[in-house]
Amino acid sequence: MKILKNPAPETWSKKLARPVQKSKQINKIVKPILRKVRRNGDKSLLKFALEYDHVQLEELLVSEAEINASKAKLSPELIDAIQVAKKNIERFHKAQVSEELVEEVMPGVICRRKSMPIQKVGLYIPGGTAPLFSTVLMLGIPAVIAGCKEIVLCSPPDRDGNIHPAILFTANLVGITKIVKAGGAQAIAAMTFGTETVPKVDKIFGPGNQYVTAAKQLATGFGVAIDMPAGPSEVLVYVDDTANPAFVAADLLSQAEHGVDSQVVLVCKSKKFAKQVLSEIEEQVEELPRKDIALKALKNSVAVVMEDQEQAIALINDYAPEHLIIALENEDEVVNEIVNAGSVFIGDFTPESAGDYASGTNHTLPTYGYARSYSGVSLDSFIKKITYQKITAKGIQSLGPTIEVMAANELLDAHKNAVSIRLNYLKNNKK
Repeated sequence: MKILKNPAPETWSKKLARPVQKSKQINKIVKPILRKVRRNGDKSLLKFALEYDHVQLEELLVSEAEINASKAKLSPELIDAIQVAKKNIERFHKAQVSEELVEEVMPGVICRRKSMPIQKVGLYIPGGTAPLFSTVLMLGIPAVIAGCKEIVLCSPPDRDGNIHPAILFTANLVGITKIVKAGGAQAIAAMTFGTETVPKVDKIFGPGNQYVTAAKQLATGFGVAIDMPAGPSEVLVYVDDTANPAFVAADLLSQAEHGVDSQVVLVCKSKKFAKQVLSEIEEQVEELPRKDIALKALKNSVAVVMEDQEQAIALINDYAPEHLIIALENEDEVVNEIVNAGSVFIGDFTPESAGDYASGTNHTLPTYGYARSYSGVSLDSFIKKITYQKITAKGIQSLGPTIEVMAANELLDAHKNAVSIRLNYLKNNKK
């Protein structure tokens, strides 16, 4: 992890460049998978399970018996932890429910906006190097609160044909029972096109490797929405010399262990502090089971010494991190200047891990700079807003002339006539 001191703004994009995504090569692999699943349905899913997951499946759907047996395979401590996390996430997402908006914009012209759930959603839950049962909470809870009519969850099976029991238990806990043993791009294809077992959905959610990400982006070409474009996980930590170097190192490593293509960035005010953090990283990484992954990720990473606060904030907003940790004496002042970040963690005792698991906010966030234009997953991700308007006779008489003038000047005479015919009717039928 190299140290940069006061890099010039014109060098930021190059010096903080994320690992390159080889999209062309990946799409060459993913596109045939989508075609095969579209053409052959369940048959292709079973074949890909054998090819990629090395398991001969008899059934794609997880049985009720498998779901019911999952709880007994988990420790009481994990069950309690999942339930606490569920309570917090549920509470925060229920608070996001908005009332129907009704506004009479002028006499007789009433406009409404109402939230409606997306009817069919697909949730992808990785199960490879880390079975992300926490993501079941993050996606399943808002989907249920929103009232989505059909929710299907796809996750890859292990070599015994099983999905991790924590994923099954958590899915059942939040109310999801349609669980499919399918992973990778083939799972995304199944939810995009539908198969004999997997329903075609309207929107696909969830993280995944580069093949899953590519498949989701290709799915948008077939009329299926996705939560957001995404890449490898990342964190930027902005601190001053009052921060605890051990805490900072731990936060950086918590993201570095996600994958070899993850990136972590430290922004601090002195080279001395940066070196203290790097020393802590060297010590802490030795104790990690995923040490090799973290060390490879650190090669993509950088520490930036930025003495000027205004420049540091500009760099952060330019980078637009997925996760942003701020631990400064004047943290409130700085937080108010942040405009580009997926989720912000404030203070010495707010590790990014809290948001990943149990604080209540959602951990499905935009990466790769997409925080400039995308929000993380929330209740809003599972709903759509429908607008309504009701115009009375008095209302059309008041508003109609405005519409006629605008339509005529756009040379859309049929639009104008749709108003004029009503105005003439009212004029000729006065009582």
